[in-house]
Amino acid sequence: MYLIGLTGGIASGKSTVARRLVEHGAIHLDADQLARRVVEPGTACLQAIVDAFGDEVVRADGTLDRQRLGEIVFQDDEARARLNAIVHPAVRELSGRLIAKAEAEDPDAVVVYDVPLLVEAQVDHPFDLVVVTSAPKRAQVRRLVEERGLDPIQAEARVDAQVSDEERRAVADVVIDTGGTLAHTMGQADALWVDIEHSQREARERPSG
Repeated sequence: MYLIGLTGGIASGKSTVARRLVEHGAIHLDADQLARRVVEPGTACLQAIVDAFGDEVVRADGTLDRQRLGEIVFQDDEARARLNAIVHPAVRELSGRLIAKAEAEDPDAVVVYDVPLLVEAQVDHPFDLVVVTSAPKRAQVRRLVEERGLDPIQAEARVDAQVSDEERRAVADVVIDTGGTLAHTMGQADALWVDIEHSQREARERPSG
């Protein structure tokens, strides 16, 4: 199996790159989706969040009120750290199980694990490659305004609240520049896939022992 950690700032083109790699045959795991799964009604993780932050973070239907929880933790570093200490280990355990399942089903599988907070959460799966998508701040802000409907001040605050591009680049094996055209981004993803196939072929041909 070949495990890729894919990360990057908000609106930096992670989804575009992930989609392209899936078109080539990769399996995509999305940390944001897994984070939703681990807090579904009835989970130990949701109960731990209620114990930490009170009943007001749960809606009448028993689901997590993400907006209310977000309001509590967004401005409070200590509260955010408490939330992360609950959610991150649960996501790590679930992602570990799904990665192991993919490998069991196909030992040659290429798994792209899309982790926006790879640096912040110190995700330490045994990645074969860490790929960082990188776009200029102005491009991220423009995308948040045009594609997600945020006002420019909100958009800028969202970008500024994340770790710097330099910190992400420090852990990268490959940086994909997504500040240009879509075709430019796709071309880099295609070239990355060629490199991955080459690495897998070399690994298969290498004598064992």
